[in-house]
Amino acid sequence: MTKTHLWPESTVETDGITTVSVTIETPDNNKNILCYQIPAEHSSLLTPNCDPFVAAVIFLAMSQKTDLVIHGEVSPSLLRNLEEFQAVWSCWRPNRYRPVAMTAEVEREPLITDRPQKAISAFSGGLDSCFTAFRHSQGKCGRSQRPLQAGLMVQGFDIPLSESEAFERAAQKSKLMLNSLGLELITMKTNFREFLGKSKIWEDVHGAAVASGLMLLQGGYSIGLIPSSDPYNAIDISWGWGSNPLTDPLLSSDSFNIFHDGGAFSRPAKLELVAQWPEALENLRVCWEGKQKDRNCGYCEKCVQAILTFRVLGLDLPPCFDNDVTNEEISRVLKKDLLIEYAPILAFAQAASLSDSWVTILREFVIANAVTEEQPLCATHPYTCLRCARMNSLAGSSR
Repeated sequence: MTKTHLWPESTVETDGITTVSVTIETPDNNKNILCYQIPAEHSSLLTPNCDPFVAAVIFLAMSQKTDLVIHGEVSPSLLRNLEEFQAVWSCWRPNRYRPVAMTAEVEREPLITDRPQKAISAFSGGLDSCFTAFRHSQGKCGRSQRPLQAGLMVQGFDIPLSESEAFERAAQKSKLMLNSLGLELITMKTNFREFLGKSKIWEDVHGAAVASGLMLLQGGYSIGLIPSSDPYNAIDISWGWGSNPLTDPLLSSDSFNIFHDGGAFSRPAKLELVAQWPEALENLRVCWEGKQKDRNCGYCEKCVQAILTFRVLGLDLPPCFDNDVTNEEISRVLKKDLLIEYAPILAFAQAASLSDSWVTILREFVIANAVTEEQPLCATHPYTCLRCARMNSLAGSSR
């Protein structure tokens, strides 16, 4: 089989910025640089091994069906887990991916005997990451509690590298939020999405991209948290989504554990907890479609979803939104593939006996687009199960 080569480059520090990178050489002799940058004050956190880069390029190798050769040091435990990771994604996307062999010049587990247990979470400033930060820092996780110390915010994912000023403003909001919890914000830049080029696999890859950034800091942390996107009972595992509870943990090694966090909670349930955090109400950033990436536009689907969730919880519009939404704006964003997002909001609204006109709009939307009658009724999670939400909607329409 043809091979893709990963060549580590020397670490460079310039003007207070530390850059780590690798050269990726594909079988057609095409070479591209994948790089990450962090403030030099955090350079002691960087790992010298190639684990983060292997996680970052595994999808590329699978999609191009080329074995991966790493000209550096890799944790054998990561390679073991990535074999199962590849098996899962090859089952989900057999026409797009196939398992490939991985070999490294050196396979060795990092020495971790003197490193304290510390956790870092991906942090975008959105609801999912705010929920993870708040509940772990406030001791609301039971036996799942992790020793969270910091959040990692990456430019180059949802905020492009070309929009540095917007990222700085968004990062300042994130810093205010995390500092209020006694947590540190670490920022990072990467050309990961640019590295993918015209490839349309970001929806598959983004979990590995986030994990890669977290893994890069395993010189100071032993645990990485990836905040969940959807609750467990709303996930169609056969469809696959880049970050999910099955494959996120398979990006772990023996020295750095990745956890998919918060999957037991719907977004309304998450917001109910985060609403106890004043700094989040001031600075929460849920919007990614607006022109200004550091703030909420107030009318895109994500903004509408968040605003309606505040409504069903009986909360006033928070300061992070400049304006409320109209019924027309609600109707405009409702599309069939968003049923999974709005059915739980409707369930919360009906549980609270709300009868506003916007609730009627949601009820009609859910009834028109809900899942089939063959799907079993869930009696355990009425606020997150689509089937229960639909049945509650039908009951509400007959009253």
